[in-house]
Amino acid sequence: MSAAERALEALNYTPVNGKPIRIMWSHRDPAFRKSGVGNIFIKNLDKSIDNKALHDTFSQFGTILSCKVATDATSQSKGYGFVHFETEEGANLAIEKVRPSAAAVAAAAAAA
Repeated sequence: MSAAERALEALNYTPVNGKPIRIMWSHRDPAFRKSGVGNIFIKNLDKSIDNKALHDTFSQFGTILSCKVATDATSQSKGYGFVHFETEEGANLAIEKVRPSAAAVAAAAAAA
């Protein structure tokens, strides 16, 4: 494991001056970042979910390049966030596993 990988693992989301820092790999090619491939939007997040919790939840689906919960001026969650996976497959797997299926939604509605 390289020093950069160790820093990413050990220091990501460590508080500095009261705010957790985010460490990500640098991608110099703007086309890669702007393509949107592997980037997913997550809505209806509980207000207690922070960047680390979002990262920890979605890292099981693939390598995460960046992860962010949107916050207001007082650092309170706005209830949504973004996860950018290294591959489209990781993003698709996350969507498949996290999004409730139509059958599950129908069953929950029928039980209510």
